[in-house]
Amino acid sequence: MGAPTQHRPDPRRWWALGAIVACMLVLGFDGTILNVALPTMASQLGAGTGQQQWIADSYLVVLAALMLPAGLLGDRFGRRRMLITGLAIFLAGSLLGTVVDAPGLVIAARTVMGAGAALIMPLAMSVLPSLFGPDERGKAVGAVSAASALGMPLGPIVGGWLLDHFWWGSVFLINVPLVAIGIAACVFLLPETKDPASPKVDTVSSALTALGLGLLVFGVIEGPTRGWGSAVVLGAFAGAVVLLVALVLRERRSVRPMLDLTLLGDRGFRWNAIAATLVTFTLMGLLFVLPQYLQVIQGNDAFGTGLRMMPMMAGMLVASRGAPPLVARFGPRPVISCGLFVLAFAALLASDTHLGDGYGTVVVWLLITGFGFGFALIPAMSNALGALPADRAGSGSGLLMTLRQVGGAIGVAVLGSLLAAAYRSHLNTGALPHDAAHAAGESVVGGHVVAARLGDAALRHSADAAFVDGMNLALLVTGIAALAAALLVAAFLPNPRRAGRTVTGTTTPKAATSPSDTSGTPDAPRMAAAVGAGVGTATTTAPTTATSDAVVPEPGDGGQ
Repeated sequence: MGAPTQHRPDPRRWWALGAIVACMLVLGFDGTILNVALPTMASQLGAGTGQQQWIADSYLVVLAALMLPAGLLGDRFGRRRMLITGLAIFLAGSLLGTVVDAPGLVIAARTVMGAGAALIMPLAMSVLPSLFGPDERGKAVGAVSAASALGMPLGPIVGGWLLDHFWWGSVFLINVPLVAIGIAACVFLLPETKDPASPKVDTVSSALTALGLGLLVFGVIEGPTRGWGSAVVLGAFAGAVVLLVALVLRERRSVRPMLDLTLLGDRGFRWNAIAATLVTFTLMGLLFVLPQYLQVIQGNDAFGTGLRMMPMMAGMLVASRGAPPLVARFGPRPVISCGLFVLAFAALLASDTHLGDGYGTVVVWLLITGFGFGFALIPAMSNALGALPADRAGSGSGLLMTLRQVGGAIGVAVLGSLLAAAYRSHLNTGALPHDAAHAAGESVVGGHVVAARLGDAALRHSADAAFVDGMNLALLVTGIAALAAALLVAAFLPNPRRAGRTVTGTTTPKAATSPSDTSGTPDAPRMAAAVGAGVGTATTTAPTTATSDAVVPEPGDGGQ
């Protein structure tokens, strides 16, 4: 018998990788670019705080609900086909966002974009094994993950520059050329792969997830406006509980569940996932509140606001490099819990902000916040994945990504609602006509607009002071949540530090890897995607699965 024929790499693979990197870069900064634009939208579209929350949360809710079924659709019907479909949906949502002129239509555009992103995020990783052999795959996964991570600090800067030179819809228009290039590259450069044996998409579970999360977020956002005891809010919470309980019961009875909740029975995975989810809760809530403070209260333009957020991003990036060696030496528990304690300290320090404070005060707690995020999030994500049996890596990483998106959506809803309620309660509108008082109470931007129209300097000062009071309350709750998470992690998180660990300090998967689908098994790429992709992620390091042919990056292979 002759020697086996060697598979020749596709010479177009690096061009295809460049297109995928461009798409993931768009998804990376799309989560943060909008936060800088929210004050401008509030001013030009008349969006109140609740509508701003929905503009941010509609994307996250849809992304969390559809990410798991999206991966299964790619497995069954073709990963390239569904990736192109996701890019086309994201492109349609972006185009819609550039032409609409009302908050409700912007929310609709963001919902469409979330549906597209749910297809792009897992499938962009899952097509890599068909392009790259094991010797190159680590670099490819690292490049895609790094693009998603890099997008986060770029978002505020790019968004700020666009808003200072163009209209607010330009933050959506920037997506169009990059996504169009991605579609063309997928059509001409990517081979098609699929797994006909993959389980069918459970449409009932998908609907229960979307409706349950949607009603939960709706209740939290509408509570300050309608009253927490109103029939609408209580009905939303009751409906959310019924739907989410039905989802859990259905998934527990399923032979091949879409959302494998039994993985939470593993103590290592459970507590690392809880830590990562709470950090994302804090991050997305802070990114909702902070740009409004820097732009509206401190008077910076959009680009200046983006630049002034960089200390937090810089702290996160530095910590993302420093966390793995510390985990390797001391284990994950002290590193994650210390990161959460640092995050709690930063939030409690920030909760004492005064109206007259300058940026010098802000930069201190922003930098500390970035360090806390980096030292808590990076090892929590990596060790959650390292705790998974190798044959359940795909479902585990999908569950982890879903939990983080849910944490981000709840963070925006809860902290935004606390801000809105405190703002309304502290705003002095006693001397204003009813319509003016209502407009001023919608948001601090609305307060400024009414004050400028009436020439009322006292109202403007009251609006600023009320906003700072609301922001301080949100930051206080953030600090308490981070402190509670730190104590729980310190008490319950396992601390493996012995043999069987990777260079990043994570445990090796506990079960032998099942046979790989060399035509494009998505499990290992999804593990990397869970760490490196998604809103609010600032790392590209994933645990190495020695027995899988789909290798994820080790340091020096393109990961951060």
